[in-house]
Amino acid sequence: MATYEYRCPQDGSFDTTLPIGAAGPAARCPRCGGRATRVFSVPRLSRTPAPLRRAIDRAERSAETPDVVTRVPGRQPVRRSPNPAHARLPRW
Repeated sequence: MATYEYRCPQDGSFDTTLPIGAAGPAARCPRCGGRATRVFSVPRLSRTPAPLRRAIDRAERSAETPDVVTRVPGRQPVRRSPNPAHARLPRW
């Protein structure tokens, strides 16, 4: 059995295990059922932990189509006081 990589335009990369030589140029995406094209990549000689593999795949996807964010990740939005007198206080 061999592991083949496919890329769905909507959901990104996924792997499938098939007998050697049985992989076609396209496959169905397991998430959306759409057409995914085969990606020719280096052989995976060792198993990578799933969280690390997802992080690597996410980094590869963001190189082509970066995620749009509305605020800095990890920061809480600034709470504003409803009292207008507080706006005149000095900021530290």
